[in-house]
Formats: sequence, structure tokens, C-alpha cells
Amino acid sequence: MFSASYFQARDRFREAVGERLISLPIEARGPGGEQLTLDVAVFGPREARKVVLHTSGLHGIEGFAGSAIQLDLLARGVPDLPEDTSLIVGHVLNPYGMAWLRRVNEENVDLNRNFLAPDEEYSGAPEDYANFDAFLNPPTPPSLDAFWFTGISLILRHGFNALKQTIVGGQYAFPRGLFFGGARLQDGPAAWSHFLAEELEGAEHVVGIDVHTGLGRSGVDTLLVEAAKGSDPYERWRKTFGERVTPWDPEAGVAYAIRGGYPSLIPRLAPQAQVDFVTQEFGTKAPILVLKALREENRHHLHGGGAIDHPTKQALKDTFCRPSPQWEAQILARGKELLDEAFGLVS
Repeated sequence: MFSASYFQARDRFREAVGERLISLPIEARGPGGEQLTLDVAVFGPREARKVVLHTSGLHGIEGFAGSAIQLDLLARGVPDLPEDTSLIVGHVLNPYGMAWLRRVNEENVDLNRNFLAPDEEYSGAPEDYANFDAFLNPPTPPSLDAFWFTGISLILRHGFNALKQTIVGGQYAFPRGLFFGGARLQDGPAAWSHFLAEELEGAEHVVGIDVHTGLGRSGVDTLLVEAAKGSDPYERWRKTFGERVTPWDPEAGVAYAIRGGYPSLIPRLAPQAQVDFVTQEFGTKAPILVLKALREENRHHLHGGGAIDHPTKQALKDTFCRPSPQWEAQILARGKELLDEAFGLVS
């Protein structure tokens, strides 16, 4: 079920969903000038009272795993849905990133930092991010440098969790840097938000799963939730989904607090609904290896020509989608299991 490219994944998805396909085009183009689209399928009634929402590829390069879970679901067959219940499958919410083997979109924006609330400004950065910019975002093509020495020194000086939060939580001041949240709501997120607002207008219960890769133990998933430990929502999700549930908190697990995250969008679009939303995050490699792969691909794409066949592109893909049959099997198995649990919540 794992595809070799964005375009193969898109073709497979479109063929599997047939007449249910809804395509939301964006202005950005693929490496060969191809049109790019956010592809969606809705099973069951539109604007249903209960909704299962499954999305992939918000971080483009991470879309290979989420797409495979969705294609596996479609190959097995969508289960019979209860009356007044729908399943919305959003296939690759960042098609540019997946097509170009990037985590970000055409404006170098991390889309999981782009969904700011209407009263928030696209500005600012963590206090110490500027001190790390020269290390994170050198304005040169990839080359041998002091990455390992500097990276390990920073961890020893600042502490891993504090450094992690500062670097990856989201910044809006360095547009060519890592984890840039943008200067405005991006075209893809705007189109997706508009589509979802209509679909969720009458929803009373939304169960959402957004698939990512890159955090945690290889092949093992963590379910990240926007709730503090001990809160009522957190305890409800732990009871439903088990011990894998973890808050977006650098001191409580593999994750970190983020600004402008996609999970915050759904309650804003459906304030009348109970929202049970988890980010399913599959581990791949050690965090410093993930950071190195992101840094080198960013250098190549912005300062080295950006050719799709460059080694940094394949290295980034291998970092976020492990070329291992065992890893792939783990992703499909847990993806199916979590989907079954989601369907159980609305039955």
C-alpha cells in the first residue's frame, strides 16, 4: 500500500474512491509542472451528525505513511457506517510537500504551525530561536560542517527538552528557516478549512485522526492530544485510546507544544460538537537524525537548486518513511487498529 511517489499515491486514491472524489486544487505545481490537489472522499451523508475524519500528509513527506493507511482502508472496504454518520478521508493535505519530498509547502511553511486562530498574528518566534538560526538554517548548499559538534553542544548546554521546544514549536520570523508558520493562512489550509466548515456544520460528534511520522520509537505510534494530563478530555481519550495518549508537552513525552496546529482548527469549525481528535505520530529515527535530514534538505531546496533527485531528498524520505517491510507492516496494523477504534466511537 506504500506508494513510490505522491502522484502514484494520488492515482491509487482517486481510482479507489471513484465518484466520491472531491479535488481541491492549489496554485503550486509539482516538479514537472503538474497540477496539485487536496483529494477528499466522503462516505455516508454529507453534513452528517457524527463524523470520522482521517487525514494524511499535512507534513508532505510524512504523507507516505498516512496515504498507505488510507489506501489499505479503501482496499479492505469501508465498514458499514451507522445512520447519520460519515467518513471523511483527506488524502495528502500538503501535496506540494509530498510531491517535492519536502515537509513544508511551496512557501516553506510548516502547515501544522499555520492554523492560527483569527485573533492571532503571524509574527514572533521563541525567545532563543534567533540564537540557533545560523546553525539550523545556513544559507548555503549542503556541505560538511560542524553539525554534530554544534548540535550535541547545544543539547548539553540547554537541555534536550528545552531545546526541542524552542526549535520546533513554531516561529513566524525566519521565512527561510525550519518550522516557519507562515505570514498568512496558506492556500491549501484555507481550501481545507472552507471545505471542512461546510461538512461539519451539523456535526454533534467528530472523531479525528491525523497521521504523522518522525517522533518516537521506530514503528511505534504515540497519540498526541491537546489536553493537559489529568483533565477530563485527557482522561476520556486515555480511556478510549489507551496508554499511547500523550499531551503536546515536551516534559510529558516525545512531543512539544505548538502554535497554529491543525488540531486546534476542528473545535473552531464545529464549536457545537464533541471533538475527539488525535495526532497519530509514528516513530522513525532519533530526533537529531530527523533534524539533520530536515536541515540538509532545506539547504538544498532553498540554496542548492532544489532538484528532486538530490540525495538530501531521498534521505528525507527515508527518514520519515522507513524503507523497511517491518516498519511498513507496523504502520498499517496500527493505522487499521486506530481507525477501528474511531469507528467504534460513533457506532
